[in-house]
Amino acid sequence: MNRNLITWIVLVVLIAAGAVAGAVALADKRARENVDLQVAEMTGGDPHRGRVALKDYGCATCHTIPGVAEARGLVGPPLTGFANRVYVGGVTVNSVEDLIAWIRDPPSLSPRTAMPAVGLPEDAARDIAAYLYTIR
Repeated sequence: MNRNLITWIVLVVLIAAGAVAGAVALADKRARENVDLQVAEMTGGDPHRGRVALKDYGCATCHTIPGVAEARGLVGPPLTGFANRVYVGGVTVNSVEDLIAWIRDPPSLSPRTAMPAVGLPEDAARDIAAYLYTIR
């Protein structure tokens, strides 16, 4: 095979690989946007604001939270796979309303919990719940 033909074949393969990678990235972006829309509708919150609120309200101090670089806490459980969990705090079913209640005032649901009530308003709790439900 001559050198020009080999170069041409390599170039075609690289272009095809780039096109496939671009298509996969676009599909991933659309899937993330779809999840964001679903959880926003489900919770009445905004997952993007929730990600910020997790830092603002100190959640990142105690928990390791996927997608939140500063969240490397070891006091509370890591929140990996949160959307697939059956229980919140080990005491209540992982439903939207129970999660929001837990985020706002954990001791009211489990008096011996180490997780404090930090005075979150309902809209911030809904935003945090929305973000947590994006963690699969």
